[in-house]
Amino acid sequence: MMISIKNIEKHATPFYYYDINLLRRTLETVCKNASRYGYHIHYALKANFDKRILEEIKNFGLGADCVSGGEVRASVEAGFDPKKIVFAGVGKRDDEIIYALEKGIFAFNCESLEELEVINEIAGRMHTHATVALRINPDVDPQTHKNISTGHADSKFGIAYTEIEEAMAKIDALPNISIVGLHFHIGSQILNLDVFKNLCSRVVSIMSWFSEHGIEISYINVGGGLGVDYIAPETNPIPDFDTYFKVFHDNLPLKEGQTLHFELGRSIVCQCGTLISKVLYNKKTASGKNFVLIDASMTELIRPALYDAYHRIENLSNKHGNEVYSIAGGVCESSDIFARDIELPITKRGDYLAIRSAGAYGQAMASNYNLRPLPESVYSDSFIDF
Repeated sequence: MMISIKNIEKHATPFYYYDINLLRRTLETVCKNASRYGYHIHYALKANFDKRILEEIKNFGLGADCVSGGEVRASVEAGFDPKKIVFAGVGKRDDEIIYALEKGIFAFNCESLEELEVINEIAGRMHTHATVALRINPDVDPQTHKNISTGHADSKFGIAYTEIEEAMAKIDALPNISIVGLHFHIGSQILNLDVFKNLCSRVVSIMSWFSEHGIEISYINVGGGLGVDYIAPETNPIPDFDTYFKVFHDNLPLKEGQTLHFELGRSIVCQCGTLISKVLYNKKTASGKNFVLIDASMTELIRPALYDAYHRIENLSNKHGNEVYSIAGGVCESSDIFARDIELPITKRGDYLAIRSAGAYGQAMASNYNLRPLPESVYSDSFIDF
C-alpha cells in the first residue's frame, strides 16, 4: 500500500482510506471461484456499509446478507435485487419485518420458534406470504475468539438442532410462511479450514433428517466466517477463496435443484480498508513505557478494545530508526489501546500512521462516544498519486 503524504494532508484525520482496485480484485476472485461450482454469494453488510463500497459490490451482482432493517433498507437503496436479500438476526423488530415483506426479499433467516409465529402473524395481517430459512445452530466449534463464535450449543444464535422437529411441526400450522431452506453460520475470522469440513459434516447430518421426513430443501446457506491475514496484509491481500469453496464442494454434496449460498463480509472488504491517523503526542510512563497518542481512537476502530484484535500499524512519515511504542487513542477509557510494545521507526508528533486491515468492522462499528465525529471515507481513485 503506497499512499502519498501529500494527498493525506488534504484530508482531516482520522479517516478511512479504501483501495478500490484491491476491492475489485477481491470481488473478481470471489465471483470466479464461486461460479466454478454455481455457488451464490450474499455480501454481509454488517462488515462495512459505506455507500461506495456497497455500490462496488452490487455492481458485481452479489446479493445482500442483512441483520437489521436498516441494513435491508441500505441494500435496497443501494440497488441490490430484493430477490437476493436475506434477513437474519436474532431480534428482528416488527417494523423491520414489515419493511422486508413490503420489499419482497428472498428469505428471512429465522432464529427462534417464536420468531416464526411473529412473522406468520405479521404476514397474515399484510395479506402476504413470507419465505423463511431455519437458522440451525449446529454446535460446531469455530476455533476463533469467543466473542465472534456463534455456532456452539449455548449461543444466542439460531434454532437448536434439537428443536428441528418442533420447528417443522410449528411451520405446518403457520399458513403465512413457508420454508425454503436451512441457514448455518458458526463464527467469524476462521483460518482453520477443517472447521468448515466439520460444518459440512453437521449440515449433511441435519439435511438427512429432512430427507427422511420427505421435506425438500432447495436452499442451503452456510454463512461466512472465512478469515483474513491481519499479520501480513501485503503478502496475503486476498484470501484463498479457491480452497475455501473447494472444501464445501468436496464435503457438502448437493442434490439436483439444491443451491448453496454463502454470506461473506470480512473476507471481501477487510484488506481494502486502512485507518489513517496523525500522531498528537509522545509520552513516557513512570514504568518507562513509550506511548504514542494518536487522533484515532476506539470510536473509529473498536476491534482492539473489543476483541484484543491485532492490526498491523505502519509509520507512513518515517522509515528510519527503531523504537518500541504502545499506540493509544484519546478516548477516556483504559482499553483505548491499538497496540502495546510494538516496534516502529522513530515516531513523533505530526507523523501519519496507517492501521491496516480495517475495512471490516472498523467504520461500520464507529461511534460518537466522547462526542467524537465519525470518520470520513476517502477512496483510492480520488487520490492523484498513490
